[in-house]
Amino acid sequence: MRASRLLSVLLLLQARGQMTAQELADELEVSVRTIYRDVDSLSAAGVPVYADRGPAGGYRLLDGYKTKLTGLTTAEAETLFLAGMPDQAAELGLGEVLAAAKLKLLAAMPPELREKAEAIRERFLFDAPGWFKEQKPPEHLVTTASAVWEQRRIAVKYRRWGNSEVDRVIEPLGLVLKNGTWYLIANSNGEARTYRVSRILSIEPRDLFDRPEDFDLARHWETASERVQTTLWKGEAKVRLTERGLKLAFLLGPVVGRALQDTDHHPDEDGWTTVTLPIETNMHALHAILQLGADAEVLEPPELRQMFTQAVQDLARIYT
Repeated sequence: MRASRLLSVLLLLQARGQMTAQELADELEVSVRTIYRDVDSLSAAGVPVYADRGPAGGYRLLDGYKTKLTGLTTAEAETLFLAGMPDQAAELGLGEVLAAAKLKLLAAMPPELREKAEAIRERFLFDAPGWFKEQKPPEHLVTTASAVWEQRRIAVKYRRWGNSEVDRVIEPLGLVLKNGTWYLIANSNGEARTYRVSRILSIEPRDLFDRPEDFDLARHWETASERVQTTLWKGEAKVRLTERGLKLAFLLGPVVGRALQDTDHHPDEDGWTTVTLPIETNMHALHAILQLGADAEVLEPPELRQMFTQAVQDLARIYT
């Protein structure tokens, strides 16, 4: 609140030319003593505010002084696209720069626009990470982000799925934050590949490289995401679900959730609905659908149904 009030003091003086401490206090609904402290803070921060003494006096800014958006440094301007994600900006090592950029941007606005900007900030929040995710950013995220920005090759030791380790020299093209997880898109042997930043075990910046002029990060990620879904979710399972099972199906993940949204639900006379769900593998489907307990029954494929039969028998032996 105090930072917002200091900006308000600055903007009021800029817009009205001169105001007494009492006028500022009345406008901001604070005490005159608070205004004295705020003006001292502005002055200490380098804002050229001074007091005219006498009955017609008051506080004013040095003639010609105005806060302008052009006061943004190059680094501050570059961080504005992260304005809605301060936590993620901090993970990239840009937290303080972004804060300074937002402060200057607000100071450059006329009062009515500043108030609308503050209203939006108070009403909308973007929380990118998913639930129950590790909040600590990947160890080498800042170095990776710097390499992306500087167009600098990096030598990395990377832990692949299955825990095998490989050494690669790659050309970083972009970073993507997906459901709280950072991914690096980088050229390796002339092919754009996806690396999970948390799996980078070590990193060493190398020489500069020329970024492909026709590379579009958003378009590449969209294509890669569709390819992953097509590759991974290539199987199907026919499943009967109770009404409660349909409501709990969100536990099976967003891909299954979207498939259920696109399916017409026609419960039978017992209240069960038969649906066809996309699955990665039979083993993945076993562990996923077991979360629904007795609210789900797998009908096909036969191999998956047999796996459920065996799993239920094993559970029965444990709990009886």
